[in-house]
Formats: sequence, structure tokens, C-alpha cells
Amino acid sequence: MRNLAVTFVALALVASCSESRHSYVPDASDPERVPTMATTDVETFISDSGYTRYHISTPLWQMFDEAEEPFWRFPEGMELQQYDEHLRPAANIICDSARYLSRRRLWQLDGHVVMVNTLRDSFLTQQLFWDQTRAKVYSDSFIHIVRSDRIIEGYGFESNQEMTAYTVHRPTGIIPVERPQPREARESVAAADTAGAAVPQPRRRGAPVRASERSRLTRDSLSL
Repeated sequence: MRNLAVTFVALALVASCSESRHSYVPDASDPERVPTMATTDVETFISDSGYTRYHISTPLWQMFDEAEEPFWRFPEGMELQQYDEHLRPAANIICDSARYLSRRRLWQLDGHVVMVNTLRDSFLTQQLFWDQTRAKVYSDSFIHIVRSDRIIEGYGFESNQEMTAYTVHRPTGIIPVERPQPREARESVAAADTAGAAVPQPRRRGAPVRASERSRLTRDSLSL
């Protein structure tokens, strides 16, 4: 995906839409468990370089700013939609829950994590980490990658932030994907069958003849 770091850094600076509801808990007795702020029904667009690039949606966004290790929590899942310059959907990521450690700039996505990059490759896993400082995405969990030409499965995964250059550390299977026959070819075959045209058959080669057998056949032909 196109540098998603811009997206999540911007989350700290933008307010959610007016339909979202905020609640503040300034006197939290347990800052590790009680959020200082919670926002529900978040739907927000984020701009980058003068264009609307992202759309964030989540049922619940909690901030634990008073915790020893400040973090944000998205316990009910999150979805991010990326757009191109013409506001057309380009990439997408969803997860069942997420946590962001603000000081370390580290994201942890859990549950049913599905990512689709700009090349339309799909990445499915149960847990994914994104280190903004190192600009790396990685996981130790099982990963299932669906590309246009193959399906890749394995354990342990590392990628750049765009999800376009990646490595599966312990691959368990690479399955080629058969491309469907082009429409034009299917139509031409159907037309030939309708017209009663004979479909050419490949020529069959005879069984190979051993060298000793060839010598015997040569002697027999000469004797004739």
C-alpha cells in the first residue's frame, strides 16, 4: 500500500466526523484499563498532498494516554480504504481488533486480518505488526497470499509498508493459479463447433523403435 504511515500519524491530528460520539474519563482509576477518551462510530477522511487519500471507519476508538505505555485501542475492528488521485478505491485493510503504541509507533492488528495492495494481491493472517519507525510490516503467524499467478502459504512474513516487496520466511506451499481461457478464444471455439468445423487434432508420434529392431527391419527390407 502507498505509505500507510501518513494515515495513522494523521489519526492523532484529525477529529472524527460530527456524527461520532465522544466520552471523556479524566479521573481514571486504572489508566491501563480505563481509556481517557472513547469515540464511537468513527468515519473520517484523511487528506494527503491535497487529495483525499484514506477513509477510516471503526465502531470504537479508545485512547489510553495516561497509561505507562500510551496506546490506542480499536477493540471492535477497523477498516481503512485507500483512494487514488481520482478518488477510486485502490487498497484496503481490515482487522477484528487493533492496538497502536504511540511512543514506539508500532501497530498490532489481530483477528481476521485481510489486506489488499494496489496490485490486488490479498494477504490473510491472524496477527500482523507494523513498525512505522522501521517502515516494516511483519508477522510470525501463518500467512496466506493470493496473487494473480499463484497462492503462497507459510509462516513468518516481512514486507515494506506498501506490501509490494515481501518475503515468506517458512513457506509451506506455492500453488500455481491457472488463468481462465480468454473470452475471445472461448468464443472462437464455440463458433467452430456451431459451424461443424473439424477441430484439428495433434499428430501422434509412433512408439520409439530400438536400434536392434531398426537393424532387423533394414535387413528384411534388403532381403526383399
